[in-house]
Amino acid sequence: MADEKIELMLPPELAADLERVAIALGISSRAEAAQIAIGAWVAQYRDRINVADSAQKYFVNEALDELIAKPRK
Repeated sequence: MADEKIELMLPPELAADLERVAIALGISSRAEAAQIAIGAWVAQYRDRINVADSAQKYFVNEALDELIAKPRK
């Protein structure tokens, strides 16, 4: 799958903070720093959603219960 391009309009304060963080961490650009930040934010919330999704959580437990219940040969 090809990368998808999006445009973001940032308030000047956020753009300045992003620039300072990029420089302090040796990141090549604000755009790269924003990409890293978005990736970290999405990963954090994806984990929270996965934990909160009880159907997803119990699906794995249900599958394990079925494997444990099968008679061994």
